[in-house]
Amino acid sequence: MVADRVLLRGIGFGVGAGMCWGVIFLGPKLTPGLSGAQFAVLRFLCYGLISVLLLAPRWRRACASLRREDWVSLFWLSLIGNLLYYSLVGSGVQLAGVATISLIVGLIPVLMTLAGRKDANAVSLPRLAPSLCCAIAGVLLISLHALSIGGHAENTADIGWGLLCAVGALLSWSWFAVSNTRCLSTMTGVSANDWALLAGVMTGAQSLVLAVPLLGPAFSAHTPHTWLHFMLVAGGVALLASVLGGALWNQASRLLPLALSGQVLVIETLAALLLGFLWEGRWPQPVEYAAIVLLVMGVVGCLRSHQTLMNH
Repeated sequence: MVADRVLLRGIGFGVGAGMCWGVIFLGPKLTPGLSGAQFAVLRFLCYGLISVLLLAPRWRRACASLRREDWVSLFWLSLIGNLLYYSLVGSGVQLAGVATISLIVGLIPVLMTLAGRKDANAVSLPRLAPSLCCAIAGVLLISLHALSIGGHAENTADIGWGLLCAVGALLSWSWFAVSNTRCLSTMTGVSANDWALLAGVMTGAQSLVLAVPLLGPAFSAHTPHTWLHFMLVAGGVALLASVLGGALWNQASRLLPLALSGQVLVIETLAALLLGFLWEGRWPQPVEYAAIVLLVMGVVGCLRSHQTLMNH
């Protein structure tokens, strides 16, 4: 009974994180004057500032138990899981669209399941095979659809680069999710919320280093009013996705097995798709419907396999 409550709490935190993270795919669409990397730097500058303000009253206590290797882990987690990942997502969205990129990145649960297949409470790979095949088929379908509607060669090339960005984002965040969960499992002196804020401070410092070379050339290209718009969008994404979403995800990571924690991220994909279709003012096309159904069937199948295992 206690295990069921812990499982439900963990799933609740994971669903909350996924809903918050859905906005990250829309942010680059709302700032067409910035590249994916530029918007990523702007978002994480805001995230860093918010994290410093929230963490300042208990900075010494939060850092007291951190070892040198923890700071090294924070550096790489922030660089790969935040800056690199979101630069690739932003570039992919601008090149291939929200629906295509969010569905490909929606394969993260599949990679996390594979990464956690040897952990405690993990389901065997043969038992997961039908669900994994459904999810992969959905992503392949949306990728082929995106390439087929590319039109002339230049558009097809852009979409191809967008798909490559999505694959890079998929790999970088899957690595982050697995590594971050491993780090949290070995720590006792830092809360999940403080770890997320420390990652924000680290990412903000990294963004500060990149701000001049990346944002400097674009500074004179836009009016103060446009920059205010960019800052508001970046700040909103930072607050909702980075601060709130990061804290919820760290709580989920501590309560759920690795292979299961990844499955609840299908909510992020669905939230991103909903926002993307609302922004474009259209319903999904039949091929997109089919890809969504396949992906959801795959992830839900993985969830049910884990529930069956936990109940036994």
